[in-house]
Amino acid sequence: MKVSEALINRLEKIEARHRDLGDLLSSNDILQNQESFRALSKEHADLSPIVELYDGYKSHVQQLAECEAMAAAESDADMKALAKQEADDLREAIEEDLRLIKLSLLPKDPNDDNNVIMEIRAGAGGDEAALFGTELMKMYRHYADLNRWKVEEVSMNYTELGGAKELVFMITGQGAYGKLRFESGVHRVQRVPETESQGRVHTSTVTVAVLPEAKDVEINLNENDIKVDTYRSGGAGGQHVNKTESAIRMTHIPTGIVVECQDERSQIKNREKALKVLKSRVYDFYQSKADKEYAANRRAQVGTGDRSERIRTYNFPQGRVTDHRIGLTLYSLDRFMLGELDEMISALRIALQNKLLENIE
Repeated sequence: MKVSEALINRLEKIEARHRDLGDLLSSNDILQNQESFRALSKEHADLSPIVELYDGYKSHVQQLAECEAMAAAESDADMKALAKQEADDLREAIEEDLRLIKLSLLPKDPNDDNNVIMEIRAGAGGDEAALFGTELMKMYRHYADLNRWKVEEVSMNYTELGGAKELVFMITGQGAYGKLRFESGVHRVQRVPETESQGRVHTSTVTVAVLPEAKDVEINLNENDIKVDTYRSGGAGGQHVNKTESAIRMTHIPTGIVVECQDERSQIKNREKALKVLKSRVYDFYQSKADKEYAANRRAQVGTGDRSERIRTYNFPQGRVTDHRIGLTLYSLDRFMLGELDEMISALRIALQNKLLENIE
């Protein structure tokens, strides 16, 4: 049960800061300044859970010292055994205290509570990849429903067989990015396509990108850097199709990023959706360029962070889904495709936490 001096020093400083903040918040000068009061109150509230955990840790350490002293001095065999057992229990409690303390010290991703822009693109496998792309979107729709999130389509590019070359949609809800960020990467499907007469298993791939919706305070686009084109929406569906130029194409000239939106009948609504997606893509572009390591952690790939990396395999003949980043296999593919992703996502979050904990001393 080794605890680094650096960690204790860090906790002591946090405890001292928490105490000082408590004194400041009760002073008349701060009470009269609402902006300062709110900022200091938030900092005090953020530190309180860490201080409570540290208090519990110190209490357990003190109790352990007393138990060890009692066990060493006790002559009665039964009482000595009882003291040793209590000491063992306290050591386990201290280990758990330290684990929770380190978790509380992990930096929080500022995007975790953001809405997300999801992009699904067919990869290798032709029509089968396109068909699986539509099934992945249904899976994410189910997951959104289970979390009471809202799904809005932005740009749907379907094939003649009902598959999709590209699907772009928004998911709005508390904590959406914090959970769905683990879905970025290449998803591989292994199954017998309906068009396969020989019953052979085919392997196809679909790429999923998950971007946090950029807030206006995070990125402001210069209107002169955006080229906007209107055109008639195409594809199957509805009397409205091809009658008015309601579809929008936005191009961010400095980066070359292009966004299209033709889901809504209103040009104004399509423009609003396209601008949200454009902001998120440009934000992600500059964030990745500025700090690749941070971007990798933000996407939480629990690996290299490269979107081209194969992250998961869906094997339909065997009814299993395997996440290659953590080596977890679930034999519940049917339920998984119905949106029951939490077991996998929880395991991925724990793996990421454990990786980050390695850097906390």
